[in-house]
Amino acid sequence: MIGYTSVGTNDLTRSGAFYDALFECFGAVRVMVVSDFIVWGQSADSPCFSVHVPFDGKPATVGNGTMIALAAQSRQQVDEVYQKALALGGTSEGTPGPRTDDGFYAAYFRDLDGNKLNVHFMG
Repeated sequence: MIGYTSVGTNDLTRSGAFYDALFECFGAVRVMVVSDFIVWGQSADSPCFSVHVPFDGKPATVGNGTMIALAAQSRQQVDEVYQKALALGGTSEGTPGPRTDDGFYAAYFRDLDGNKLNVHFMG
């Protein structure tokens, strides 16, 4: 059902480099590049993730309570993506670990613009 998700940035070049490196963990690549946004995915017709300079010309801000969740293929991938995000300059919002008794394993971090992301695995 999700076509793509978007977060805002005030520095598209810096944000692009962060997500280029982070999304290597998922095998995702840039599928579209325009002057004011970049889109990553496994293909242009699969669910994608994008970073945009705000259309209205105002600074990008972080939505309180807004979060993008990225599905991992294993607990190991959750750990890998979380560590990669921190190595790229992201900040921790919750270390990897079980979050529920039914196998939900997750980690939380913020990107260079302060956008909150989750990476998780069920199992």
